Amino acid sequence: MGMDRNTVIGFVLIGLLLFGMFYINSKSRLALEAEKKRVEDSIAATKPKIDPAIARLDSLKRDSIRQAQSPVQAFTAPTAQEEMLKVENDVMRIDFSTRGGQPRRVELKKFRRADGKPVILFDGKYNRFSYAFNAGNNRTAESGDIIFTGSPVEEDKDKNKIIRFRATDSAGKSLLHEYRIRPNDYMIDLNLQFNGADQLFTQQQLSLVWNTEALQNEQSHSYEITQSHIGYVTDGEFDFEYVGTGDEKTFSKSTDWISIKQQFFANTLIAKKKFRSASTSWTVPSDTSLSYLLHANTQAKLAVEGTNAVVPMQFYYGPSDYNILKTYQNQMENIVPYGNGIFAFVKYINRYFLLPVFDFLRQHVASMGIVVLLLTLFIRLITSPILYKSYLSGAKMKVLKPEVDALKEKYKDDQQAFGLEQMKLWRSAGVNPLGGCIPALLQIPIFMSLYFFFQANIDLRDKSFLWATDLAAYDSIAHLPFKIPFYGDHVSLFTLTATGTSLLISIYSMSNMQDNSNPLMKYMPYIFPVILLGVFNNLPSALTWYYTVSNVITLILQFVIQTYIIDHDKILAKMDEYRKRPVKKSKMQERIEAMQETQRKMQEMKKKTGK
Repeated sequence: MGMDRNTVIGFVLIGLLLFGMFYINSKSRLALEAEKKRVEDSIAATKPKIDPAIARLDSLKRDSIRQAQSPVQAFTAPTAQEEMLKVENDVMRIDFSTRGGQPRRVELKKFRRADGKPVILFDGKYNRFSYAFNAGNNRTAESGDIIFTGSPVEEDKDKNKIIRFRATDSAGKSLLHEYRIRPNDYMIDLNLQFNGADQLFTQQQLSLVWNTEALQNEQSHSYEITQSHIGYVTDGEFDFEYVGTGDEKTFSKSTDWISIKQQFFANTLIAKKKFRSASTSWTVPSDTSLSYLLHANTQAKLAVEGTNAVVPMQFYYGPSDYNILKTYQNQMENIVPYGNGIFAFVKYINRYFLLPVFDFLRQHVASMGIVVLLLTLFIRLITSPILYKSYLSGAKMKVLKPEVDALKEKYKDDQQAFGLEQMKLWRSAGVNPLGGCIPALLQIPIFMSLYFFFQANIDLRDKSFLWATDLAAYDSIAHLPFKIPFYGDHVSLFTLTATGTSLLISIYSMSNMQDNSNPLMKYMPYIFPVILLGVFNNLPSALTWYYTVSNVITLILQFVIQTYIIDHDKILAKMDEYRKRPVKKSKMQERIEAMQETQRKMQEMKKKTGK
């Protein structure tokens, strides 16, 4: 855009004005500093001169007094420096820091992240386990700031590894953190031992702070967040909160433990004598490119009794494996989301039916993809009677279609009369109009239980099958340079096979419908597969592989049952024979017919009145 002469002159004047302001301010600042220095020199000239050697002695004396009064230095040796001590067993490696005598990093040895690197539950200074205590001179200190003295790792007769961190003051009070790491176990015992606890803690209460983080370990950052929870047992009852975009939770009643549960791993703080009260807050980053899922801050209060007190606690750093967690007998197995919300009841199907069958199959079959296939065959076998009844009901309705069409033609202007006569026809032939719906409804619990099961079962993690590299995550045969709403930025082949087979089932079912004149019913079967395409694209490939196999079995069963098992002539003969029987109406049928008859008469009266 061009500028005229007036515009150029205006910019020049503004520039000169700004330059003048900077120059004037600079001169004023220099003059003010010169005046300030002159005043300070005048005050200094009036003070007596002090020998430099004496000044240095006074400085050292002040430092020694400050160190003696410092709450941290009262328990930390002046020359102490932070050190890292490593301890490991068969399943994990832990880096302990002498600063705070606490775990700083935890690596799980038997698991790998989606990128092949080791699974790290937390790593860094954000993780903090600390409590406040009285350090003398009416001052408090935080254990997380103290440099403890770490002992060499010991091993007892049971192969448990023990490491201790101790801090003492000149008065004999001491803090001791004793950790016990058992072989092949993800649970760590922690005993907080205090000498002089009655002086260290006011009102026999320990105020604890536990900061921790959850690092990304799965393929999709956003999906892993949706599968992450804050779990807890308070007043003897388990509950959980979705992490969402961040929130907080206050526990006013006694609490056993609080867990930061990711999709397949958990970081849990357990109070063996319960927290008196606790609160947890957590933040979730909006930037999905970050390496962590959430930061959590927990504050809790515990009882400290006696002069020499022991506060027993535990840390669980490990997989959210139902079979492992159940062995601890503290309700931690509930963090595995095998069913929640309105479908909370399906967790019992998963725990006591699907999981035992799945475990049996995986112990005898090497390929996890074949395990899923065999599990699918097993489920379809036990649900085949339900499927057969559904198809039988459909076959009966198909046999009656000519008679229903005749009634429709006869009562085309009177839908009320048509419905009444249709009900009579079905009843006379022994047909239940809901016979096809009820079997389908009975399969919903199985459908939902598998939906939860394949998303929460850690045994599927890192198991490959065909083109899927991880059955616990979505399979991808192509990554898109853009993101499609409701679909994503990748193409899952198992999702396409599941959607395609669902579409074939819809087409086959449409060809056998007794009435496809309703536009809504005509196109509804095609809508469901399209919805599946968007919903399943980000779900675990084990789930979409299951639906693919299940749909293929359904197609085969439909063809076999309707072609070779169901005999339409026999069905018609049985229906004719049923019609010869005396008709017995139930009270419900009588009420429905009475209501329909009343409505029909009312419509006839309205027509006459209108004429």
